[in-house]
Amino acid sequence: MSVIGVEGEDREHLSKEERRHLRRRSFALLRSLLHPVRGTVALTAAVVVISSAAQVAGPALIAYGIDAGLPALLRNDWLPLGLAVGAYIATGVLGAVLIAWYTVLTARVSQAILIDLRRRIFLHTQKLSLEFHENYTSGRIIARQTSDLDAIKELLNSGLNQLVQGGLYMLFVGVAMFIVDWVSGLVLLASIVPLAVLTRWFQLKSERLFRRTRVASARLIVQFVETMTGIRAVKAFRKERRNDDEFAEQVEEYRSANAKVIGAFGTYEPGLILIGNLALAAVLLIGGFRVVDGSLAIGVLLAALLYTRNFYAPAEDMAMFYNSYQSASAALEKISGVLEELPGVPDPADPEPLGHPAGHLEFDSVTFAYTPARVVLPQFSLDIPAGQTIALVGTTGAGKSTLAKLISRFYDPSEGAVRLDGVDLRRLKPDDLRRAIVMVTQEAYLFSGSVADNIALGKPGASMEEITDAAKAVGAHDFIVALPDGYDTDVNKRGGRVSSGQRQLLSFARAFLADPAVLILDEATASLDIPSERLVQRGLQTLLADRTAIIIAHRLSTVAIADRVLVMEHGRIVEDGAPDDLIAGDGRFARLHSAWRDSLV
Repeated sequence: MSVIGVEGEDREHLSKEERRHLRRRSFALLRSLLHPVRGTVALTAAVVVISSAAQVAGPALIAYGIDAGLPALLRNDWLPLGLAVGAYIATGVLGAVLIAWYTVLTARVSQAILIDLRRRIFLHTQKLSLEFHENYTSGRIIARQTSDLDAIKELLNSGLNQLVQGGLYMLFVGVAMFIVDWVSGLVLLASIVPLAVLTRWFQLKSERLFRRTRVASARLIVQFVETMTGIRAVKAFRKERRNDDEFAEQVEEYRSANAKVIGAFGTYEPGLILIGNLALAAVLLIGGFRVVDGSLAIGVLLAALLYTRNFYAPAEDMAMFYNSYQSASAALEKISGVLEELPGVPDPADPEPLGHPAGHLEFDSVTFAYTPARVVLPQFSLDIPAGQTIALVGTTGAGKSTLAKLISRFYDPSEGAVRLDGVDLRRLKPDDLRRAIVMVTQEAYLFSGSVADNIALGKPGASMEEITDAAKAVGAHDFIVALPDGYDTDVNKRGGRVSSGQRQLLSFARAFLADPAVLILDEATASLDIPSERLVQRGLQTLLADRTAIIIAHRLSTVAIADRVLVMEHGRIVEDGAPDDLIAGDGRFARLHSAWRDSLV
């Protein structure tokens, strides 16, 4: 089951089998996270069992001190009372020490799990194909790494402690109650019935409400991230007022969801207190009559009252655990869904070595569709000899960028094959593929760090001389040395900001440094002004020599350096020839070129 389309409120409409699948998937992920720390988990379990038993011993020791120690003290025998007091202090110290140790152990387990899970999400989302990232918004991915992990962290750090300590404590108190006085134990057992009914009601109601709060929280994060990411468009189109209204609606939905959760707790917690007080009153009433008729010692009655009160003390903590559990359960479902996603372009099980690539590309009867109803390339065939520079032109939606994505193996063909030097791209190791084929797009992204670091992405470990030569080749050297710290300038710090055209020049420098067999330029000069474009074209002619190049451009000035022009329409090649030959004709490229020249005038 894909996580795409199974988010948020859509889960409310899942079938029972689908819900069971989600739970199985979540528990499988949890088991895999616990496996590396299973030894620490086992030690933690042993510590909490012993510490709970030590804490529960207190009321029984008090009963012994009253019923055996006080009469002995009247006979000047201090030993029974001394033993009771000593044992009480010893169990108290032992319980405190073990609880401290338990806290440290649980912190280690939770941190190990969270680090493992955070790393898995980061590594896995990088491995997923472009298709996933085009369908799964950045805000939702950020929510997986932030609010969802925070929910799991809260469960591990506090909620799990409440469950384990509270559950064991209640169990041991119940057992101790029957050992001390079975009649009072039956009264306590009877009080569990209304407690179970109330807790079940709260579980059913809060499960839906907590899921609603998670959905509302995720929507808030998505709204914020998308607004900040697209802040330029927000400013340009004066969308602030609409964003305010939309964000206010999201905040109100989040407030309303949390208010209903608080309302559920407002019923559950007083109900717990009422049931606990009624149980305590019943034990006192029945025990009082038994003390009067001599069938129950006063110390045992006191122990029974303490056990009854202590039994309900963790109940509220258990309710708070359910709060954490519901949030973490919903978060774990979403995270496990992301981790269940498979790459659309999987690595080959038995890769074929590439060697030193020449750059011969071939599309063999390729059909490609983003969706069954959206066929972009119908039975497409094309042969690009090694070392040839191809220019792809055509109207928007003709399939030019799709060809580039298939060559870069961002997607695989629905049918047919794309080959490099006779080898199907699906048979190549990712490292060989990325070494042989490099794409430069219009969106030139710069990472945090220096200018030199960003250029060196094309060849990790490159020398400063190589980086400088690459920058000079594309005409970026002059503006780089004019920056405050030259090549050491941090591109994200004050004074290190660069324009969109300069970012594009840096991306060209990366490609120069990578020295691929196949270079794809997808609207890569669109951000450059005319003088910069001419400067880059001189550098491109040097770079494109003796290598295969695919240039996708609407600005036909870039096409002039191509050996061959392909005009595409609706996923098919409608014209193919040298630039000068097509310009001299009366076909589509000639008309496009004429319109472009007229636009310059």
